[in-house]
Amino acid sequence: MAPTKTSTVAAVAPDDASRPRKRPKRNKRKTAIASPKERYTNNLFVPFRALGFVTNHVPFVLQTRSYKGAAEGPRIHILTCLGRSWALWEGGKMTLLFIGPDTEDPISSLAIDGDAVWAAHGIHASKYLRGKEVARVSNPLGTQLSSLVIFGSQLLSLTEDGRHLLVWDTQNNALSSTIAFDPDFTATCVLHPATYLNKILVGSSQGSLQLWNIRTQSCIHRFSPTDLQSLPSSSPSPSPITALVQSPAIDVVGIGFASGEISVYDIRAGERLMRIFMEGGAVQSLSFRSDEHAVLASASSTGHVALWDLSHQGRLLHIVRGAHDGPVSSIEWIPGQPVLITSGDDNSVKQWLFDSPTAPPRLLKFRAGHHFPPHVIRYYGEDGKQLLTASRDRSLRCTSVVRDSRSFELSQGSLLKKATSLSTPIANLKFPPVTSLAFSSARSKDWEDVLTAHTDEAFARTWSVQNKKVGRWTFGTADKGKAGSVKAVCVSACGNFGIAGSSTGVILMWNMQSGIQRKTFNIGPAPQQVAERGFGTKKKDRAVVGLASDVLDRVVVACTMDGTLNFFDFHSQNLEHVLILPSTASQTLLQRDSNLLAVVCDDLVVRIVDIETQRIVRELTGFKGRVLDIAFSPDSRWLIVTSLDSIIRTYDVPTGRLIDAFRTASIATSIAFSPTGDFLATSHVDSVGVYLWANRAQYGEVSFKTITDEDMSDVALPTMQGFGEDEALEGLTGLTLKDESSLFITPDQLDGELVTLTLLPRSRWQTLLNIETIQQRNKPKEPPKPPEKAPFFLPTVAGIEPRFDVQQSQPNGPEAKQSTRLLDAMARGLESEFYKTLSSSKSDGDYEDFFTYVKRLSPAAIDVEMRSLLTPENLDVFLQALTQRLRSHRDFEAVQTFLNVFLRIHGDVLVENTELQRSLQTLLSVQKSESMRIVDQISAALGTLSFVRDTL
Repeated sequence: MAPTKTSTVAAVAPDDASRPRKRPKRNKRKTAIASPKERYTNNLFVPFRALGFVTNHVPFVLQTRSYKGAAEGPRIHILTCLGRSWALWEGGKMTLLFIGPDTEDPISSLAIDGDAVWAAHGIHASKYLRGKEVARVSNPLGTQLSSLVIFGSQLLSLTEDGRHLLVWDTQNNALSSTIAFDPDFTATCVLHPATYLNKILVGSSQGSLQLWNIRTQSCIHRFSPTDLQSLPSSSPSPSPITALVQSPAIDVVGIGFASGEISVYDIRAGERLMRIFMEGGAVQSLSFRSDEHAVLASASSTGHVALWDLSHQGRLLHIVRGAHDGPVSSIEWIPGQPVLITSGDDNSVKQWLFDSPTAPPRLLKFRAGHHFPPHVIRYYGEDGKQLLTASRDRSLRCTSVVRDSRSFELSQGSLLKKATSLSTPIANLKFPPVTSLAFSSARSKDWEDVLTAHTDEAFARTWSVQNKKVGRWTFGTADKGKAGSVKAVCVSACGNFGIAGSSTGVILMWNMQSGIQRKTFNIGPAPQQVAERGFGTKKKDRAVVGLASDVLDRVVVACTMDGTLNFFDFHSQNLEHVLILPSTASQTLLQRDSNLLAVVCDDLVVRIVDIETQRIVRELTGFKGRVLDIAFSPDSRWLIVTSLDSIIRTYDVPTGRLIDAFRTASIATSIAFSPTGDFLATSHVDSVGVYLWANRAQYGEVSFKTITDEDMSDVALPTMQGFGEDEALEGLTGLTLKDESSLFITPDQLDGELVTLTLLPRSRWQTLLNIETIQQRNKPKEPPKPPEKAPFFLPTVAGIEPRFDVQQSQPNGPEAKQSTRLLDAMARGLESEFYKTLSSSKSDGDYEDFFTYVKRLSPAAIDVEMRSLLTPENLDVFLQALTQRLRSHRDFEAVQTFLNVFLRIHGDVLVENTELQRSLQTLLSVQKSESMRIVDQISAALGTLSFVRDTL
């Protein structure tokens, strides 16, 4: 068959075809999508963006273009559907270029017309140019649109019921014609045969094919099902046409049927040239190779891809079983290249390379995400840039929050070779779904750092995020030949030990580096108080549902399903204490920085336990459904809870109050709070993506008050695109305060008898105390170059900060030319801003303006300014400032630092000048009284804390 290629796909403009484009502006058309002002009605968290979406069941669109004189190959763009939006990918490196805005209804079909993207959604088809909607056409019949086709300057679309074909003129976006099919003909797909002017082929669910002239709106020819396919005697009814594709040869098309049959048909001669049958379900898509090799690729609804040699009467060359974990939605060859692109319902786009005509294809590059909703998500590391996500698709993925191209799936070994040899899908060889996950990145560069438990497996598995693969060790929990499934895992904060608990009450510890078992923790039989809960009293009946170890590896806490918390000594393995909970438990989470352990109980209460005192300190209620997941904020102040009532609640741990709650359209199955405190990540029951919510408390002051069910708001999930640039200012309304009058601002001084610090970093005062040592160590090898001198006519103010004296009046006339030594001496004696602020403060005040100014200076600048105090009058004023600041009980550590440096610099001057003795005596008495008062307060606080700990 002739290798001639006739392309009907328009290409991108050459000037910016492969460049990442600027984020598109959101269309200002009033639609059903909530605007940011309508959407951001909750108090604490606002939608930011969605992660992990690549494609869905809608076929992708491939666009290629070669440029005259270009040394590189053709540029490739891949357009995929993300549900209500679309994504454009660069095919060379599979990098994301940009994402389109959300539509009102799910997208049913996509098409590319030059630089424009057409998307069918509901009864509308929208045209996007550089991500912005510029035009829209609608179906006057009111039925859903599907199967968009670009036909020159016209846009063709079938209705979802297959009864009509609509034709629009893309120049003026006007409806040109409407073609109504016969009642016994239900259209399923449309194809423009190459070189056929104004002609289209329409396939039907009745198995027949029709050739139409869209200009005259007349049916030219009908192809009966008996001519297109073989009808077995057992099933005389024809099979629906599911795929229709043009071959490189003129007049020849490929037709795929739901029965798995493939026909290569000559529409001019009305003759079937070849019949091929593909096992494994309906034919989803077809594509002819366009180079010198006559190969047909077909995709099935079971995820297989088959290659057929057309030069040998359709002989099967290769079959890639399980190419996708689900139906293959689309398949297409890159023109002139031995590369095949496939996409499937498993949220992945893959490129397959054929090294030779007879060699099996190998996976060249791909972009993928979860194809089942994630049910376990956890932030990995301390920078908040990666998420570990586990799903029912039996995969463990590392999702990048920063860039989608950095996301990857952790390898489970050479499953492709095993699947090929066993003729089974890869999904059948993967590990069971992850049920529990723990990690510690302290030793991630040395050995495995992740430990997981899997469904109905009696051992835990180790993983290495650094190496992107499963680890070397599996930790079994069999006890005397009886093995229960692992229910909970934990990795110590140091990263050296992994702990696993099973459904039979076995708790074992292993070394993560060597894989050797180190310790065994025996929880023993159930206490008498919990025996009546129906779980049994023997150890084998006590399933472990939660494990935790503190940051110093002193305590191991094991939570059992019958409602007990067992506290073990990490080193001696002794059971030190058993805390009986009021109800059975299902999940635990430890915040290691505060030693607070949150326990999810089956009575719809989340209890917080202090593992230091081994007591319940808070009980959080108000849930109307089972609690699914919990997450602490990095500072341990908030606890975020998601439950089956589809509400995400935020509790203030110190007060136990509900301070924020919002309802989502679908239930959040798992949540995770970023270690940096900027984002909350959620996964939902009906979505394969991960959603990020921005924490408003990171952007400004947020007032918190107790809320009720009436205060809860319905919030739309974040989108892949996020904010548009033209909505940047409008979107900030979700990150600002709603009611300024209700904002409570902490005063600078809570009480006159309390001592207030500066709240500046401790390193600032340490640097000032050791400024001489630091300057000596950082002394440059070469003398610094003098700065460029300002023009002589611009006077400056004396001091550390180089500033022009804008208040100095400039003389006019002949006096401006006179310059004397007396004026120069006066200019050198100008007072600095430091001393001006100091001397302008009242002697009986608190010197607020002066200390506010000083706290803005660097340690080196403060040192220089203090050394510039030369006269006794200057020193006396500075001593008065320190005395008055001590009496006001403010900036205590700053005053102590200033006093230390001041005495070290001017100690000899203070001794020699008797007029300064009175100020020194006053400062000494105030310093003694304030120091003793602080020591007494600290001692009283320590005594009270010791008493409380001993009492509890």
